[in-house]
Amino acid sequence: MTLLRRARRTPPLLAGLVAGAAGTTALDAVTYLDMTVTGRPASTTPEDTVEKAEGLTGVSLGEDQDTAANRRSGIGALLGIGAGLGTGVAYAFADPALRSLPLPLRGVVAGLAANVGTTGPMTVLGVTDPRTWPASSWLRDLVPHLAYGMVTAAVYEALRK
Repeated sequence: MTLLRRARRTPPLLAGLVAGAAGTTALDAVTYLDMTVTGRPASTTPEDTVEKAEGLTGVSLGEDQDTAANRRSGIGALLGIGAGLGTGVAYAFADPALRSLPLPLRGVVAGLAANVGTTGPMTVLGVTDPRTWPASSWLRDLVPHLAYGMVTAAVYEALRK
């Protein structure tokens, strides 16, 4: 029976991709809930990052300012989804090393990895500097990423059982 169960488990990379998608949905839900409750606007750092990359590469996203801004917004969102999926796949690779940790701690690791994976490039490009963030900004950034990590770890675990 063990062999039969093992044969039906979701392959690790597919499980990581699905877990990353679920985690990304959780991150977005927590972020949009925060925006709804507090009335704060969406962050512009994803679009600012795309604009910075646009300048560094010499690529134009459109001659019309509105069209270029809309494309930056779309690309910024797609990069966030890609980062969530990619972190889920990276989680699948890291899973053997993380197995000894309790599931909640694995979730924290996944959430922090997602946070670094998104904030890191923005910091390197000079779009943001987390060292200057007030505590409220850290909280608004970490809570959705921790939700991402918890959901990613739990879904991955469920798919691999």
